[in-house]
Amino acid sequence: MDAETVRRNLERVRERIGPEVEVLAATKYVEAADLPALAEAGIELVGENRAQDLLAKQEEHGDLFTWDFIGALQSRKLKDIAPNVRLIHSIASESALRRLEQNPAREVLIQVNVAGEDSKEGVDPSELGSYIERCPCPVSGLMTMPPFVEDPEDSRRHFARLAELASEHGLARLSMGTSQDYEVAVQEGATIVRLGSVLYG
Repeated sequence: MDAETVRRNLERVRERIGPEVEVLAATKYVEAADLPALAEAGIELVGENRAQDLLAKQEEHGDLFTWDFIGALQSRKLKDIAPNVRLIHSIASESALRRLEQNPAREVLIQVNVAGEDSKEGVDPSELGSYIERCPCPVSGLMTMPPFVEDPEDSRRHFARLAELASEHGLARLSMGTSQDYEVAVQEGATIVRLGSVLYG
């Protein structure tokens, strides 16, 4: 991992999205030994996909970043994750709500399945209000992962729908957009973009 390359890539991203949107560096495929290079490049916020990787990387470099959890959440891992992250981006199941009662998180985002994909985790938009009411810890926003498409424009309607839902429920944070479609996501109101290859390549 070359810090100068990441710095240049981060500057290019910033030119496209402005200073207000949070850039979260997804570190699923970043070795722990490479994390100091991200910090050197100016990365402040990282997101990890697996509980065991999150804990291992924090043990070595916990003070370098603000940490979020962005992966598919196994509810039994909540007790390990909740005390160690700023935000959990992926609350979406009934079992997660039950575990949050025992292991409260500081703040969570509800993952919404705006595209209605059978293969994806996420709360159905029609059930979102009830789900938020039953969540035992602070809900500050929503997250979504639209279907993979070649043209980022094809994701615009899903991002727009998530923004509508957030507005309806008075939620400020919108975690949406990855390396291939983050510019469209920001145009539709993203406050956090989860980036990987566009930073590291």
